[in-house]
Amino acid sequence: MAMATSSIPTSGFTNPGLGSSFASGENYNMLMKSVSVQARVPNRPTRAQPMMKNVNEGKGIFAPLVVVTRNIVGKKRFNQLRGKAIALHSQVITEFCKSIGADSKQRQGLIRLAKKNGEKLGFLA
Repeated sequence: MAMATSSIPTSGFTNPGLGSSFASGENYNMLMKSVSVQARVPNRPTRAQPMMKNVNEGKGIFAPLVVVTRNIVGKKRFNQLRGKAIALHSQVITEFCKSIGADSKQRQGLIRLAKKNGEKLGFLA
């Protein structure tokens, strides 16, 4: 089986604006001189990174106490304590649901309600 090969002469690619053949490299230097080497960067100020801020800060009756406690014990330790308290409260809700025979959907609804109440009271500040 013979393979058909063809060759395309590079001198056939002429561009009237550049003179003779660009593909053969004759006008490469002229083209490179006409193209700007440096990219232009607009003089816009960079955007500040968005800060992750608690939307519940300062809301609720217990919010000031929560903020002061967080500032005293430190953010990391405070979040550990808060996580333990939330987990314990979820366990209490689960045990309550077991005792009254509530299904998992009702249990999940009670946990969501507890979170909303905590936000309103300022425990999540």
